[in-house]
Amino acid sequence: MAVVFKAPHALVDVPMHYCPGCTHGIAHRLVAEAIDELDIEGKTIGVSPVGCAYNNYLYFNCDMVQAAHGRAPAVATGIKRSLPGNVVFTYQGDGDLAAIGTSEIVHAAARGETITVIFINNTIYGMTSGQMAPTTLLGQMTTTTPFGRDPRTNGYPIRVSEMLATMEGPAYIERVSLHDVKHIRKAKEAIKKAFRVQLAGKGFSMVEVLSTCPTNWGLDPVEALERVEREMIPHYPLGVFVGADLEV
Repeated sequence: MAVVFKAPHALVDVPMHYCPGCTHGIAHRLVAEAIDELDIEGKTIGVSPVGCAYNNYLYFNCDMVQAAHGRAPAVATGIKRSLPGNVVFTYQGDGDLAAIGTSEIVHAAARGETITVIFINNTIYGMTSGQMAPTTLLGQMTTTTPFGRDPRTNGYPIRVSEMLATMEGPAYIERVSLHDVKHIRKAKEAIKKAFRVQLAGKGFSMVEVLSTCPTNWGLDPVEALERVEREMIPHYPLGVFVGADLEV
């Protein structure tokens, strides 16, 4: 019987530790499918974050390096400059990338480092008990904003893609979502394009992925997917913020 569907080779066939309904697993699969389809597994090096995906080195079937909290872009920069023929990507959550790692992501983008960043935005700190993140929406309740995020005391959510798009270094930045099949398919194409941008030597590429955290949001998996569409996308609109011409 012909095989019509199987797990990507770049993804290790083991149970993942993520909570039920978390879309980290979907994001992992999309990255792995892109690696398979571009036939780059043997020369790909990933950099793991600190956060819910801290141990994703167990899941990707390529070389992986563990970075300190927020430092993945700096580590990826060192790897790429040392091994320019390799494909280097970071996989980071919003607490890792947009809080403690703000300096690293801003300056890696400003320098136009030829790396690819997969940025998972679920508007909360997932692993460390659900504190407010830089991306937490106004009014959103977290363990550190139990009455909802108030801009007078907590500031406003940071739109990372829009911020980095103001710089000259990035070659490709797109925001996607995983809340339904249509958008999952579009997310895969964006991730694949980000890798292609790196392969073409165009410069810095990043895909921001709107994701779920049912456990810390206090929602069931279906409700969490609905929240992405209802609450997150209006504040974090989907689309391409920096485009790259790959036809040349």
